[in-house]
Amino acid sequence: MLPVLSGMTLGELEDTLVPLPRYRAVQIFKWISAGVSSFNQMNNLPLQLREELPARFALRPNTTDEIFYGADGTVKVVLDFPENAKPGCRIETVLLTDNSGRKTACLSTQAGCPSGCVFCKTGSTGFIRNLDSSEIIEQFLRLKGIAEKLSNIVFMGMGEPLFNLNELRRAIEIITCDKGLHFSKRRITVSTCGIAEGIIDLADNGPEVRLALSLVTADETLRQRLMPVTVNQPLSGVKEALLHFQNRGGGRVTLEIVLLGGINTGKKDAAAVAVFAQGLDAAINLIPWNPVEGLEFEGKALREPVQAEITVFTGRLEAAGLKVTRRFRRGRGVTGACGQLGGQKN
Repeated sequence: MLPVLSGMTLGELEDTLVPLPRYRAVQIFKWISAGVSSFNQMNNLPLQLREELPARFALRPNTTDEIFYGADGTVKVVLDFPENAKPGCRIETVLLTDNSGRKTACLSTQAGCPSGCVFCKTGSTGFIRNLDSSEIIEQFLRLKGIAEKLSNIVFMGMGEPLFNLNELRRAIEIITCDKGLHFSKRRITVSTCGIAEGIIDLADNGPEVRLALSLVTADETLRQRLMPVTVNQPLSGVKEALLHFQNRGGGRVTLEIVLLGGINTGKKDAAAVAVFAQGLDAAINLIPWNPVEGLEFEGKALREPVQAEITVFTGRLEAAGLKVTRRFRRGRGVTGACGQLGGQKN
């Protein structure tokens, strides 16, 4: 396969294009950031160079797609990368629009997911492979082509971002480079199931992005049953990693709690979350579970929490002095809501 230029940082692009002068690499980098799909569109390059480049490089990964539009403004893009894919390998990325009109790109870092969370469709599909930086960037460029102005990026799509940290770093470096897309790192959030060594690596080596922990429950035993990946990631170590992240200047973290009806919404569950949050600069984000057909926990079908469960649980956290927000549902009409990505018919 030809090297794919869209997945290269500016420095990598400059080195790859030697003996071309560095300013040519900057020009090409800017064109990629503008979303062009062919070298021929780069009209400030000499014609001969535009004709020579396609024999040596691919501009962007070879991709086919399907696009689904939801009534609430959500757009889900389903991408296939035929040259890299295994059978059944589809990557989904979602454009979310909130009530104030802000648009957020929800990007995937893996095809499938190794975490195995019982409440997540992606987790039920198993792990296929890591995405490379060009495939992560392709998602962003597709969504940027649909909504020119994006307010935020969240790495909360398919996969565990900290299991693909090197490619995630490259993608973020490309997205935030001031010679190209120049997106602010402080408007980028990485969500993790709680991979302590990855959180520490992120704190020590950057990039300086926002961090969200998919906590779900602070009951250690229940968490391990709901999220098999956490068996080797005890909450004590995760909290130490979060404190290290904040001590290194990482700022407030978000603790995400997917509310599962009758499972993690009780009085003891709220008390455990409050204890875990002590000493952290944290905000709690409550996410009522989005239904996925066929998912169950220990032989019983999962269910959405009723409004009373959500209200009481919220009140208990607020009474403990915690800052609590509730994520309002977006994307269910195109199976693009939290926990619904991967494998469902649209």
